[in-house]
Amino acid sequence: MFPAVRSPPFSLLAFAFAFAFAFLLLSPAFASESDHKYQKEEPVTLWVNKVGPYNNPQETYNYYSLPFCHPAGNAAHKWGGLGEVLGGNELIESLIDIKFQQNVDKAVICQLQLDEAKVKQFKDAIENSYWFEFFMGFVGELHLDKNSDNGKHVLYTHKNIIVKYNKDQIIHVNLTQENPKSLEASRTLDLTYSVKWIQTNVTFARRFDVYLDYPFFEHQIHWFSIFNSFMMVIFLTGLVSMILMRTLRNDYAKYAREDDDLETLERDVSEESGWKLVHGDVFRPPRSLVVLSAVVGTGAQLALLVLLVILLAIVGMLYVGRGAIVTTFIVCYALTSFISGYVSGGMYSRHGGKSWIKSMILTASLFPFMCFGIGFVLNTIAIFYGSLAAIPFGTMVVVFVIWAFISFPLALLGTVVGRNWSGAPNNPCRVKTIPRPIPEKKWYLTPSVVSMMGGLLPFGSIFIEMYFVFTSFWNYKVYYVYGFMLLVFLILIIVTVCVTIVGTYFLLNAENYHWQWTSFFSAASTAVYVYLYSIYYYYVKTKMSGFFQTSFYFGYTLMFCLGLGILCETSSAIKTCPVEQPDRASPIALIVEIVQLGRKFLAMYEDTAIMSG
Repeated sequence: MFPAVRSPPFSLLAFAFAFAFAFLLLSPAFASESDHKYQKEEPVTLWVNKVGPYNNPQETYNYYSLPFCHPAGNAAHKWGGLGEVLGGNELIESLIDIKFQQNVDKAVICQLQLDEAKVKQFKDAIENSYWFEFFMGFVGELHLDKNSDNGKHVLYTHKNIIVKYNKDQIIHVNLTQENPKSLEASRTLDLTYSVKWIQTNVTFARRFDVYLDYPFFEHQIHWFSIFNSFMMVIFLTGLVSMILMRTLRNDYAKYAREDDDLETLERDVSEESGWKLVHGDVFRPPRSLVVLSAVVGTGAQLALLVLLVILLAIVGMLYVGRGAIVTTFIVCYALTSFISGYVSGGMYSRHGGKSWIKSMILTASLFPFMCFGIGFVLNTIAIFYGSLAAIPFGTMVVVFVIWAFISFPLALLGTVVGRNWSGAPNNPCRVKTIPRPIPEKKWYLTPSVVSMMGGLLPFGSIFIEMYFVFTSFWNYKVYYVYGFMLLVFLILIIVTVCVTIVGTYFLLNAENYHWQWTSFFSAASTAVYVYLYSIYYYYVKTKMSGFFQTSFYFGYTLMFCLGLGILCETSSAIKTCPVEQPDRASPIALIVEIVQLGRKFLAMYEDTAIMSG
């Protein structure tokens, strides 16, 4: 695949179109299309993909939705992998006849007979600055008339294709447009093309370097953001160390003195305050334990998933393949579902939960169903607009099958293993029977304020990287600096851990022992600030417009922020894991547990059938 390249800043950007995955060979016998080696004068297939407004990246349509020359009969279609289809790519064979290393001075593609409807379609496309996915070329332009408010629409009728090759492989393809003709009804235009082959020394492995924006991604501000975040980590770890090693050590030392008399000890006990008064309630099971266990398990899975995808992107250069990142994300999510079940099942069992089947189902379906709900709304909008962004039914079935037959069973297995291997309670002190009343405190020590303040520092450590990520996704840049992303991800986890420890300490000092959900929201509030930043980015840094693009922008951003919030809260749960692990269960016990689970599911099904009957 060749990624999108931004066109020069003309005064009024007109309609542009994309030749997606340009110059791929249909060769079922010898090689794949991505690395095919050509013979001289071997046919090269030019695929067309999608068109749409340049400022609205997700608002894309079929190339032949505009009245260009259509292939006679049923043109060949090419569907890529799962990620490519989810990205809205539909490759259709063009009418352009190209052969390897064979120059074409000028040849006619077809004759385009214009009428009122076709002229109107072209004018609307020109006025909305339609774009193409691969190489920028102007099909039309709007020339403004100084003496009136109206402009003259022109259509470029000649396509000049320049192909660079190294030995027997295509390295680079560029497209320019020439010969503008005015759009008038009842006029016939000859659409022509030319092809020029140029030899280059660029190797096939380095063919993508031309699309990587080194000055943008490797600017000094990028390095400064990493340094700034690193200094924040040092400050926070120092602060947490001071709290844990100085303040708490003094408290512990008071109880360790052996030479105090009874009167002194009673006086010290009567003067206790803060977190020491809630030691009998701090390990009380949190409210909505099922939901909390599910989000903690899902967050652990997402943390491992992001780390795994980043490492694979660093090693395998996933930006080279169309939709490779999305495909890798889906496959890795399914394979890491065991982690979510293990963490969720262990946490739920340690806190004495009984409805563990409900916890397991919620863990396996929480994040996928949230994404499905957002995706269903966006897909409905895309279908209404007739856009290529609409996900085909077959693709939805494939995604569901991956979840139902890979992700769900692995989450089930992880829950069983988690309950047996890490599900025994391991609290350092007993929980009191009667809950202690929580006194009124200052407004800045309330859970809501602690939660919202907790996300400021983690957001501050990643917001510059968010700018680069947003720009690469919404402004046609290829993101390739995954080493930076790995560093920022690790810094985010460390900062979030430190912030939630400090927030929990302040909350317990306020004698509020409902710290679990406060710790969760303190970490997850980072996503709230990211979403607020996305609103600023939409109105200040982009030129997006229209209901379609606005809904997709904020829908995708909401999906991203939900995952980010769940991921961040996992770091808040790290400090709650017991240090001592209980005895491991035997394999026979695990098998018995799985058999019992099957019986429970069967009983639930029979009860449902009786009630419905």
